[in-house]
Amino acid sequence: MLHNKSFVKKTKAGKVMKQVREHYLRDDIYCGAPFCKVCDTSAARLSDSASTVLVLDTNVVLNQIDLLENPAIDDVVVLSIVLEEVKNKNMAVYNRIRAICSNSLRKFFVFSNEYHRDTYVKEMSGETKNDRNDRAIRVATQWYQSHLGDAVKVLLITNDKENKRKATEEGIRAETVESYVKSLARSDLLDLVVRPSSEDVDMEEVEDLRPSKRKVIYTEHKPMSEITSGLHRGIYHQGKLRVNRYNPFEAYVGSESIGDEITIYGRTNMNRAFDGDIVAVELLPQDQWREEKSLSIACDEDEDEDEDVHLAPSSADDAPRTIPQQGSIGETNPISSRPSGCVVGIIKRNWHSYCGSLEPMPMPAGSGGVAHALFVSKDRRIPKIRIQTRQLENLLDKRIIVAVDSWDRQSRYPSGHYVRTIGEIGDRDTESEVVLIENDINSRPFSSQVLACLPPLPWSVSSVDLTNPIRQDLRNLRVFSVDPPGCRDIDDALHCTALPNGNFEVGVHIADVTNFVHPGTPLDEEAAQRGTSVYLVERRIDMLPKPLTEDICSLRADVERLAFSVIWEMTPEADILSTKYTKSVIKSSAALSYVEAQARMDDSRLMDPVTTDLRNMNSLAKKMRLRRIEKGALTLASAEVKFQIDTETHDPLDIGMYQIREANQMVEEFMLAANVSVAEQILRSFPSCSLLRRHPTPTREMLEPLLRTAAVIGLHLDVTSSKALADSLDHAVGDDPYFNKLIRILATRCMTQAVYFCSGDLSPPEYHHYGLAAPLYTHFTSPIRRYADVIVHRLLAASLGIFKLPPIFRDRPQLTSISDNLNYRHRNAQMAGRASVELHTLIYFRNRPTDTEARIVKIRSNGFIVFVPKYGIEGPVYLIPRTEKGGGEWYVDEQQQKIKKMDGSLSYSILQPVTIHMEVVEPQPHRPKLQLTLI
Repeated sequence: MLHNKSFVKKTKAGKVMKQVREHYLRDDIYCGAPFCKVCDTSAARLSDSASTVLVLDTNVVLNQIDLLENPAIDDVVVLSIVLEEVKNKNMAVYNRIRAICSNSLRKFFVFSNEYHRDTYVKEMSGETKNDRNDRAIRVATQWYQSHLGDAVKVLLITNDKENKRKATEEGIRAETVESYVKSLARSDLLDLVVRPSSEDVDMEEVEDLRPSKRKVIYTEHKPMSEITSGLHRGIYHQGKLRVNRYNPFEAYVGSESIGDEITIYGRTNMNRAFDGDIVAVELLPQDQWREEKSLSIACDEDEDEDEDVHLAPSSADDAPRTIPQQGSIGETNPISSRPSGCVVGIIKRNWHSYCGSLEPMPMPAGSGGVAHALFVSKDRRIPKIRIQTRQLENLLDKRIIVAVDSWDRQSRYPSGHYVRTIGEIGDRDTESEVVLIENDINSRPFSSQVLACLPPLPWSVSSVDLTNPIRQDLRNLRVFSVDPPGCRDIDDALHCTALPNGNFEVGVHIADVTNFVHPGTPLDEEAAQRGTSVYLVERRIDMLPKPLTEDICSLRADVERLAFSVIWEMTPEADILSTKYTKSVIKSSAALSYVEAQARMDDSRLMDPVTTDLRNMNSLAKKMRLRRIEKGALTLASAEVKFQIDTETHDPLDIGMYQIREANQMVEEFMLAANVSVAEQILRSFPSCSLLRRHPTPTREMLEPLLRTAAVIGLHLDVTSSKALADSLDHAVGDDPYFNKLIRILATRCMTQAVYFCSGDLSPPEYHHYGLAAPLYTHFTSPIRRYADVIVHRLLAASLGIFKLPPIFRDRPQLTSISDNLNYRHRNAQMAGRASVELHTLIYFRNRPTDTEARIVKIRSNGFIVFVPKYGIEGPVYLIPRTEKGGGEWYVDEQQQKIKKMDGSLSYSILQPVTIHMEVVEPQPHRPKLQLTLI
């Protein structure tokens, strides 16, 4: 049956045109019930023994997805109209409901009601789209009831008061989520139910979660129409709210409209905004701007206070990256202030699930054994969340996941609901799982559909591969790899052959992952979603399945493997004379660790071919590195920590700073060169759709903390260009062996993040990579662990005419979306890695109180932040006890960046060495921390 749908569309020229689309209706769309006497049951998904079939409305799917993911909820019909509405409103929830529907273990059936002759409904005159969709849901529910007859009870689940009323009038059985879950007699499921808001149905069914005092605490959020108008007129400023990770009472909003960070002080001014929300901010009057000298290190006890008594320093990952100068404690000498503001509206929420533990509330339990509790997230930036639960005793010693539902103006805390239990608090596996969940890392096993894309094992290079005209046989080359010890996912190898003319042929050979990961397959889609492999202290979460990462693609020694090669002819002075790109077959002759490669180069008695190649490559790499530095490339430093892990218990046995050797720098140099060469090649061929990587130039404001610190210690840093800064850092030497490294670490923290982008989205001057002083850069050398490199391999192959460019490269918005996801996943992987280091640092020092030397890196009004070189650890040292309001015996000299006693007996200054005691303490339940105290 053919039905015509007409609608009007406005053209660019302003004309209104009527468009008609054909909409085919069918009568052979089946209901999905295996016991149906009419339909084909070969594709049935509902269970044989179903006594009740649920039909869900859109808001139930949007708001109750945690409940729907529980296996106790089954025999559910998801209408296509509901799926489409969910897709338009919340892509994350859409992906979750699709995952349930495609899970063969769940009894969820997608019914195409919009294409069934008996369930399609036409729009009625004067009817809103929402009302039409609700009517379509009721019509489909009614059809199911008459279609299945008395064999089963069909139940519409809705929390919409009006929809439920109309359903009842039309003879349809309808229930709210809560009443249906109560009928299941599963008290644990009630914890998962998101409570209806006041405009929804049957509030008498809902236990009262509201606090007893109903005074208004927060101002009402402005409606979007008013926000849009205010942004247009410059009254409001839009940006992402970032809460200081050391202190939940201080946040920052980067505003392009005023070109500065707006500081938000206190929960009242944050006005129910969460970390990561896109907010509209109104500037406070200038006389209310907080003076920068008021910043101090926050204490753990502060989190229970109504307002911000102590304010914290910015971390490397929190804005502003500037470290404000300190004024004297208790004094009022005015110094420059940052713009301060308050949140007037939420443009886009960043609510998701949070990990933490429960803190029982001193409130009487509600009816039916319901207890009220406050959930405390492990992430200090997240406010406590009020929940109600029927299983309080079982949850008190557990790490659990809680989702936020709402935040009433009259409540000090947001309201949420329990999602699931992770495990025992303090258990290493539980806490590692928390790290993954908090950083949105997908660690689930690969699905059967993904694994079905892999070639059968054992895999080896075939005669077809060797005779393929697109692939060059390079097995005769003396190829070797140099990686961290124990590396099994080897995606790069090198060769260096002396040529008769005195030059060198140098090759970078990268695992040919795209030979096995084809566009549009489940394997490709999974890799695109994961974006990158994640490296924790004790394990690795792969982007691709292990058969690929550790066997089929890994360039292991003494086995033939497929590669994508970049081969240069270089002079002895490391000048590139020619560049060639080719798919290849290689056979690595050695898989060396950095330590082994360095030992070979350093042992003058060794003259074997591989060692000679290593020395030649190292000689070229040094010249390449020198040339990069002369162009302005920065040599920065980070506090990278290396753990020695017990192979059986996975507990840390030792901890220390990661050692960088010449062998590391040699490999890095050739990887950088390959990435630059490939960037040039793909951009030449595809100027509007190449995936590149840029590093924006830091602003003067971002570099201010570095300049201020340098000035105090008598060091002049020129930051007019990356070259000037690199030269200044080279000259920043002192008697202290750690001095230069500390200055470079401080410089690193002033930098912007490097990001992926689509070349068509920016102009060529914006492609520049500041840190590498390179006009063009991309990622090509690690396709086993980065999806960006997979994309670049496809671009390179297309530029060489090996394969056609996949259609997705013609879809600019889709490419931009992929870039955004890659940046998100890359940053999350970094944060997860750091959190894993923090966790294992706590485990290591739990029974090892230690005295050691540290360096002061930031002065604050109640103490200072120190860096511990031996362990790569940073943390606060308090000089003023919490009980000393105002701390009158200490004075902060803002000019000299010193904190000293009023009587002159003690003084501490920036970069000064101090001896500290490190010990794990637990000032708040379930929140252990490494406490640093001055000796």
